[in-house]
Formats: sequence, structure tokens, C-alpha cells
Amino acid sequence: MNANDENGPHRFSMPAWISCAPYEQLLGMEILKAEDGEAHLQMPFRRSLAQGAGLMHGGALVSLADTAVVMAIKSIVAPGTHFATISLESRFLRPVKQGLIQAMARVSERRDAILKGQCEILDEGGLAVMSFGSVFKIARDAMVRDVRFDDVPLSQTVLPPSR
Repeated sequence: MNANDENGPHRFSMPAWISCAPYEQLLGMEILKAEDGEAHLQMPFRRSLAQGAGLMHGGALVSLADTAVVMAIKSIVAPGTHFATISLESRFLRPVKQGLIQAMARVSERRDAILKGQCEILDEGGLAVMSFGSVFKIARDAMVRDVRFDDVPLSQTVLPPSR
């Protein structure tokens, strides 16, 4: 398969280690803070993120929470560290009908290659609409493949040979 095909594989060049990937950009996420194991992100409720009843789709809320925990983790691990969500749980507390949604995340535990995170999603009035917990695992090779971050030296990234 050609790397230029719509279905991949794709290489990415991202502006910084703590930055939103294409999917998060598609959803309109913005990183307001990511430091010391905490992150604050926001995302607007767009019509394209609504489910059939006109409420924000639960998958969009979960994506925001997962990304917020990722940014909190990125704020405490070495640039270029490869890790992935291995488990998550979300509890929906009330519907979102409009506005700018806030995600407040923190790393709650770190043990060896396992990191746990918590996130609370708030509506524009500051009411909790979802609680979220997740578990991440750091890969043994600890390098991001097929992604280049402009602020990470090339020697710390592993890219496959050109096609």
C-alpha cells in the first residue's frame, strides 16, 4: 500500500511532543495546559459531533477525556516515549447540548510501565458531565514509530525506511 493512500499507513510530523494529532484536531481539541502530570483541554460542541437526538456524542466526550489523560502523561514522560491506552472506563452523568467542553485530567498513579489517569469533563456551566479513568502502558522500545515531533531530536525517533 502506498503511504499516500487515504487508508494508510501514514507518517506524521507534529509541531511538538505535547500537541494534538490529526484526529484530535478534527474534533477541535485545544490544549490549554499540560504540565506536572496534569492537563486541561477544551473542545467545542459542533453539530458534526452530535448524535441523533442533538446531544454531544459520547464517543467525542471519551476522545476528549482520553486525549487529556494522554497530555497529562506526556507532561511527565520523556519526549518520544511510546505508550497506549489499555483500558478505560467512562460514566456519563448528564447530556451536553451546547458550548465549550472542558477536560481536567491528571496522572493518578505510576508504577513501572503502567500509568493510570483520571479525567472529569465539564460543560460550559462547570457541571460535571462525565467521569473517566484509564490505564496506559509504556512500550518496551519506548519510541514513537512513524511520528516525528519537531521538538524531539531525530536521534530519539524511530522512522521506517522510505518507500
